Amino acid sequence: MADILNVRGRIFDIQRFSVHDGPGIRTIVFLKGCPLRCRWCCNPESQSYEFEELTLAGKTKTVGRDVSVGEVLETVKRDRIYYRRSGGGLTLSGGEALFQADFAAALLEAAKQNGINTAIETTACAPFGKIEKLLPHLDYCLMDIKHMDSIKHKEFTKQPNELILENAERIAKSGANLTIRTPVIPTFNDTEEEIGAIARFASRLPGVKEMHLLPYHRIGQDKYTGLGREYTLSHITPPENEKMEKLQKIVQSYGLVAKIGG
Repeated sequence: MADILNVRGRIFDIQRFSVHDGPGIRTIVFLKGCPLRCRWCCNPESQSYEFEELTLAGKTKTVGRDVSVGEVLETVKRDRIYYRRSGGGLTLSGGEALFQADFAAALLEAAKQNGINTAIETTACAPFGKIEKLLPHLDYCLMDIKHMDSIKHKEFTKQPNELILENAERIAKSGANLTIRTPVIPTFNDTEEEIGAIARFASRLPGVKEMHLLPYHRIGQDKYTGLGREYTLSHITPPENEKMEKLQKIVQSYGLVAKIGG
């Protein structure tokens, strides 16, 4: 246990008392670094592994800090009473936790050794060997599938999707508790045909029963300015409720439990 607690990694935030990214009340640890550059990303400060300066409301702060598993675990353990009452626990997010797979695996293992439920929110854009390090210590895997067309996927995220889809199949076959999530982004993937294609793929994954549709929002737009970067989706508006409900029915037609949000 001592060796696990000494493993170090880089995070940019810890959010307590969250009711998203897994069941119950959760503590979300946001790891720094991601191989994707999604145009709509609400945490652009998560993408680079390097330390960055972010200016918001006239105040500049350094984004990123190096911590040990033991340090993070002390924060996570504070809310064990809420986890027990609600079925919650620890969720790793980012960025992309697989970008720091050794640190992520150690965090999850330490949490499990302390009786804490675990989850990861991931793109699964990594060699499967990195994913295998985490699977023994995971209760829930929340995986994004953003588009079935690799060319369009790369246009909007800077990465193709073949590895992601392959990993989705391998994670599902491993017996993991896998839920598919799709951010619904106008101009990218918000048609019934595009969402239907993802739902069709998800419905064929062994054990997958749920697909969550996450409506596009502009939260985080100011961070791009604060980082000296351009936000390229300022011209689009969030999908209306009626649109989301239509897409929800498309997902349901493939036999999946479809939730808006998640």
